[in-house]
Amino acid sequence: MIFLYACTIFLSAFLLFQIQPIIGKMILPWFGGSAAVWSTCMLFFQVLLLLGYLYAHLTTRRLRPRRQALLHIALLAASVALLPITLDEAYKPAGNAEPTLTIIGLMAASIGLPYFLLSASGPLLQAWFAREKPGSIPYRLFALSNFGSMLGLLSYPLLFEPSLTLPHMSVSWSAAYAVFALLCAALALRGVCAHAARAPAAAAPVGAAPSGRRRLAWLALAALPTILLMSVTSHLTQNVAPIPLLWVAPLSIYLTSFILCFEGGGWYRRNWYLPMFMLSIAGMVVFFIAPALMPKTAWLPILLYCGGLFCCCMVCHGELARLKPHASQLTTFYLMLASGGALGGIFVAIVAPRLFNDDYELVLAAIASVVAVFTVVYREPGGAAYRFVSREAWLKITVFSVTLTSLLVAAIFLFAAQQNIVQRRDFYGTVKVKDVGLGEQRYRQLSHGVILHGFQYLDAAKRRWPTSYYGADSGAGVALLAGRGAAPQKVGVVGLGAGTMAAYCRHGDAYRFYEINPLVIGLAASAFSYLPDCPAQMAVVQGDARLSLEREPAQHFDVLVLDAFSGDSIPVHLLTREAFGLYFRHLKPGGMLAVHISNQHLNLAPVVKLAADYYAKEARLVQSKQDQRRGVGMAEWIVISDGAAIFQSGELKSAARTIHAGQHIRPWTDDYSSIYAILK
Repeated sequence: MIFLYACTIFLSAFLLFQIQPIIGKMILPWFGGSAAVWSTCMLFFQVLLLLGYLYAHLTTRRLRPRRQALLHIALLAASVALLPITLDEAYKPAGNAEPTLTIIGLMAASIGLPYFLLSASGPLLQAWFAREKPGSIPYRLFALSNFGSMLGLLSYPLLFEPSLTLPHMSVSWSAAYAVFALLCAALALRGVCAHAARAPAAAAPVGAAPSGRRRLAWLALAALPTILLMSVTSHLTQNVAPIPLLWVAPLSIYLTSFILCFEGGGWYRRNWYLPMFMLSIAGMVVFFIAPALMPKTAWLPILLYCGGLFCCCMVCHGELARLKPHASQLTTFYLMLASGGALGGIFVAIVAPRLFNDDYELVLAAIASVVAVFTVVYREPGGAAYRFVSREAWLKITVFSVTLTSLLVAAIFLFAAQQNIVQRRDFYGTVKVKDVGLGEQRYRQLSHGVILHGFQYLDAAKRRWPTSYYGADSGAGVALLAGRGAAPQKVGVVGLGAGTMAAYCRHGDAYRFYEINPLVIGLAASAFSYLPDCPAQMAVVQGDARLSLEREPAQHFDVLVLDAFSGDSIPVHLLTREAFGLYFRHLKPGGMLAVHISNQHLNLAPVVKLAADYYAKEARLVQSKQDQRRGVGMAEWIVISDGAAIFQSGELKSAARTIHAGQHIRPWTDDYSSIYAILK
């Protein structure tokens, strides 16, 4: 019996968290590859988890075992009938509406019922186990459930993503879900038979109902780690790369803390973790409000924020484990945990983007977690926290630290906001405009998170200079100048930024920009003068560039520039074989595609070269050097054209060189992509 329950709970948790990166990767291409897509997915998962826990709580309290079993078996059968997982094209965005509700509706239609039943399985099966084996303590099954969840997450980037396409993943997951449904139905029937066969006995002991104060503590200790989890994930995916690894790693840490705290082996010890908790909070707050202090390496911010998240989760979940109730109150306890998770998800995905003009929730949650943990610890006189100081001294130290930190953080955020001309936030993140420098070297920059998205000199003689990655020696500049003649040019640009590419436009030219973020469109037109000064015919198309290009007739561009950065990486859906086929459809014969591949962490050259080879196109690498006097930075571009002839003359002859792939990777398609083969 124990083995059957353990296998079913493990499989349900594995599938529950395996589907999260799968469905997230499926819908990313429809919504621009933004980090906010994952936050919205997390919100959906948290709300469904709450509904699943509520279902488990109500059915175990209100229904007799036979009716409960029949209801659950019927729902399992209905969920299996909805498989395999497919996306409804009706939800594909066609306009410029805010996509949060569309994403939630799409996920509800595609995976809602199976995910709901998987969410309910943990508390429901543990309640059935406690009913079959009165007096047992099922919390180790909760640790096993979280272990299955963690394996489900880790197996995706390490095993499934590098070897399987999305359709294969969907079919494999659906087959495993059918096995789970059979096991769960068998346990439901077994529970009914065991209940009917068991002779009447004295009622099992029932623990006291938790007080309102204890329920509030459960809620806070569950909500704050969720806010930190989603905030850390959002910060890393916006400022490092929007890749599944940076979705999976923080969530795996979150689950590991549940495993260690509820396994029962005493992994959480206050005298160890409370000092690390305070240090990690301090580290995250300092480097978040002063990112310039962080060395320019990919792994250090990942280690810092993931390590800090682990310490915070261990403390919050460790305190939750210390406050867990009698087994008779199990579903109530899990319901409060799920409620806290859902509240945290709603705060990060819905409330914060509308309430704040910057990413304040990470720092706020860090400070609030100190307050919550202190409150719980303080209510236990004589605990481990008072080994070195008195209870009153602990109170004074904590209150002083929290107050001082809060005032300091508020002052720094206020000072930083005053330095910005504009600071706004929407679904796609925080966008800031700031003036930097003095005299003739003074310039205005646009940033998204901590990533620079272009700048413009304010001096009248320099404001038409193409800066940053778009200098005359860059791949985009060389492609434009090499294809320029007396006839007007038609140019397409994927990714608007500050509008720097408009510095190249002439009378008679036609420039068409594609930009997903409405804030960026407004700021490029109002805070910078590249677009207003452009004498060419100009249009800006709002929406995901790939979806926009799919809907449009062939544009016959002379040059198409691809520079749609999200964080420090071009969104994956813009680098697949199908995406390049779309770009080539919009180029005229002899036209050129310039792809920006500058990246600290990823070697994108092999991906682009394989796509060009598939369509029998010639691809060459253009590397430009830094020129501080002109405001130009180092950049790597790949220029692609129909044949090699265009690279034998003019600027391209000296600038472009053959690409040496140097590594064998599998071509990226809409159904397959793996980031690990191209890590630098």
